[in-house]
Amino acid sequence: MSAGTGGTHHTHHTAGAAGSASEGPAGPGDSTRSVHAGRPPATPYEPSLPGPVFVSHYHLPGEAAGPYTYGRDENPTWDLLETAVAGLEAPGDGAAATVSFASGMAAVAAVLLSQVRSGETVVLPSDSYQATRALQERLESFGVEVRLAPTAGDAQVRALEGARLLWLETPSNPGLDVCDIRRLADAAHAAGALVAVDNTLATPLGQRPLELGADFSVSSGTKALSGHGDLLMGYVTTRDAGLAAGVRKWRKLVGAIPGPMEAWLAHRSLATLALRVDRQAGNAMALAQALLTRPEVADVRHPGLPGDPSHAVAAAQMRRFGSVVSFTLPDQAHAERFLGALRLTAEATSFGSVQCTAERRGRWGGDAVPPGFVRFSVGIEDPDDIVADVLRALDEAAG
Repeated sequence: MSAGTGGTHHTHHTAGAAGSASEGPAGPGDSTRSVHAGRPPATPYEPSLPGPVFVSHYHLPGEAAGPYTYGRDENPTWDLLETAVAGLEAPGDGAAATVSFASGMAAVAAVLLSQVRSGETVVLPSDSYQATRALQERLESFGVEVRLAPTAGDAQVRALEGARLLWLETPSNPGLDVCDIRRLADAAHAAGALVAVDNTLATPLGQRPLELGADFSVSSGTKALSGHGDLLMGYVTTRDAGLAAGVRKWRKLVGAIPGPMEAWLAHRSLATLALRVDRQAGNAMALAQALLTRPEVADVRHPGLPGDPSHAVAAAQMRRFGSVVSFTLPDQAHAERFLGALRLTAEATSFGSVQCTAERRGRWGGDAVPPGFVRFSVGIEDPDDIVADVLRALDEAAG
């Protein structure tokens, strides 16, 4: 289902970001693939990306053999988007299939709840997105054992014995720790476990979990994949037809389907994905380096920083280092003064948008972060403007 071809190039970009990220002589580069992913062949007098198909039922004479039978089961607009995402997650691999969902959490829940049965064991990161960890209670109510271990240091490898599914999130949200996907996938498979990777922060242009041994690559399309802060979407991609069928059946039965307009908007937005993530990664590096000069700012984290604890592992498996920078200010009041003084940045609980957003993450509870911890998602604004605005806001907060 992929669009275009490509190699398995994993070399990271210096300064965490930009460049064409060419896949080598055998295939097109990332911008070319992003623009053309999932689009049908050029047809006279037809749009390059057909508009959304709004439908609840189809005309079905005789036997209901498809390919389209009912609006909760299939939709041509989903098909084009799913082909596009599969082509970015696994270029050149015709076996890869993507299933789209109404939100990132719908995609997360579909994998966890469709693949695990009572009496089995799931290993989750203790520092993952808090809504993913919140599924622990539901899984345990179904008779599933849930083990937690942190992302850093590949600590989950010690919790694999007897597990059915290992869930990784790398870089982790919001702490930005990184684990070695290949090492953990090999260990999990040796123990008989499936491996799912939340690839939301990295995007398929930042890392490709399926090429690193994962069975599932899962993303919230709400974030950088759609990139404009105006829709909810989720994806699951796998190379295994049986696993894809199980996830697709789960979507059908629980009705966690994306709207056709949202699917069309997400597909349209993919055309600028490479441009956006290159700019964001470069901007994130510029901001992180500026924050390192401030005495009141502690624990600056970004996987692209050479001194970051996660940099060595990230550089080995990531091609871009993402849009998120985290850091800690002295206390809650200081962080809130800083956030209130920003002029270019919205105080919002998401990341990956074209606009800078930031928040004091502790306001939600559920994350083991200090009261002054700030998660900053860097947009595509001019880097000098972003840095100047942040430094001015830090000055105001300190005054």
